[in-house]
This record gives sequence, C-alpha cells and structure tokens, in this order.
Amino acid sequence: MADRFEDMRAFVAVVSAGGFAAGADRLGVVKSAVSRRVRDLEDRLGARLFDRTTRRVELTEAGREFHDRAVELLAGLEEAEEAASSASKDLRGRIRIAAPVSFTSHCLAPAVGRFLERHPAVSLSIDTDDRTVDLIRNGFDLAIRIAHLPDSSLVARRLVTVRHVCVASPALLERLGTPQRPEELSRFPGVTYSNVEEAHYWKFTGDVVPSVTSRLDFANGDAIREAAVAGLGVAVLPTFIAHEAVRRGELSVVLAQHMRPPMAMYAVHPSRRNQSARARAFIDFLVETFGGEPFWDRGLIGTKNAGQTFR
Repeated sequence: MADRFEDMRAFVAVVSAGGFAAGADRLGVVKSAVSRRVRDLEDRLGARLFDRTTRRVELTEAGREFHDRAVELLAGLEEAEEAASSASKDLRGRIRIAAPVSFTSHCLAPAVGRFLERHPAVSLSIDTDDRTVDLIRNGFDLAIRIAHLPDSSLVARRLVTVRHVCVASPALLERLGTPQRPEELSRFPGVTYSNVEEAHYWKFTGDVVPSVTSRLDFANGDAIREAAVAGLGVAVLPTFIAHEAVRRGELSVVLAQHMRPPMAMYAVHPSRRNQSARARAFIDFLVETFGGEPFWDRGLIGTKNAGQTFR
C-alpha cells in the first residue's frame, strides 16, 4: 500500500511540475525513480496516464480522471497523518503557496519569519507569479490573489483592501501639466501592466477609460514603478508598490478623486474538507498580519501630493 501512495505522489508531482525531470526535482529524487514509479502505476492500472513526446508530457483522459482522485486521496492521507501525528498537535510539513511577485517582495517575505518561529516543523515554498495558476493541477495548498473573484470551486478568505493610485514623476508633470480629469491622460505616455487588459488597467470611476498611448509594458509592478519614477510615463499601481516612492517624492499621485474603487486580496484554496491544519494556520496568520488598515496606507491616506488628495 505504501508503494501505491508513493507511486501516486510521483505521478502528481510530474503533473504539478509539468514534466518528469521537474517532478523528480520537486520530490528530491532522480528522474529514473519517478519514471519507474509512473510506469509501475500505469502497469497496475492497465491504462496509459501520459501521452509522451520528445518535447512535452500531456495527460490522457484516463490520466486526468486519475489525477483528480489521486490529489484527493493524498490530501486525505496527509490530513489523517497530521491529525494522528502527535498529542502536542504541533504543525509539521510543507505549505506550497502561489503569490504575486511584488506583494511577496514588499509584504509577505518580511512577515513569514514570525510564522516559521511559531511553527518550527513547518516549511514554506512560495512560488511568485502574477499569473493565475491552477492550484489543484500544480499542487498548491493556497494562493494569494488580488482580484474580483469569479464563481469557482475555490474557497476564498478575504485578507485586506488593496487600493490603486495613478502616479507620475514630478518631472513628467512639470513638462505635461497635472491632469484634472482622466481624459487628460491622453496627452501622457503610459506604462502598463501586461497581465491585464488596458481597458481595465486605465479604468477610472464612472467606467471612464482614457485613451493613453502605452509604448511600454511590464509583467511586474516593481518594474512599472521604476519606469514611472524615471519619467517614462504615467502608471496605475497598488499602494503597496507605490507608497515608498510617493513618500520619497519620486512619484506624485494624480486623479485621486477619480480612482476606481479598491479591490480585495484573498487567500484561496481548493476545499475546506481536504485543507491541512498547517494551511489553515497560515491563512489565519495572513489575516492576523495584513487585516485591518494596511501598513502601506498608514500616514499616506489624506496627505497632499501634486495637488491631489490620496484616498
């Protein structure tokens, strides 16, 4: 029975990592060991789980069905082991987290040390990617997302309010003037975020979308901020990315009274039924750490910058 579970773990690792070599790296074993386990699993099931080519590995229909069941079985096994592990109820094991790049750098990474101090037998593996990932297929326990969440099978817990600001360098504003209405951004160059549509990126209150000429885009908020600081264009950024540059006077907030409503940041996970105690504890830690007024907005709300009120 133990071998069956290890075979399933190898199979799920290959799917999550996107290949046999990457799956072996994730498990800390050699590729041949993972290949052997998947081959044994296919022999025992009498079904081919992967279509293999020289360039990629893809799940067959049988593989997709088995993967969903395997993930559920392994989660149940882990939950049972965790419940029976020790009378002290100490948390142990690894938590795999998907999180936005800039939020991880500015906010999450400096905070997680406190969680690790509380739970010395727990380890964290944080994958930074601004794109939305499939939690189940990629083997994540949870993800941190800043979004208006669509209806899905995922369970979401609200963490904090995320405000956005429209910013530009003082030098750019001196050259082109300070816009008083969103439509006036049409005379500005723009720096945009490539992971969202421009119509959403430039949306202001009343669904106003100014026509901004954007010749520069990045898939990372920090890069957008630095380009704006360099005077390459006007940009829209979350305050957790922009606040330090605003406080230093490197960026000025414009059109604050026209800014679209704030969004929420959530911790999302596949299901409560198979959620591990350590993942629940980490989400509780996120709420404890980032709930309430965000530290990046403290002292910034209500200040004056470039003739605009930051709200």
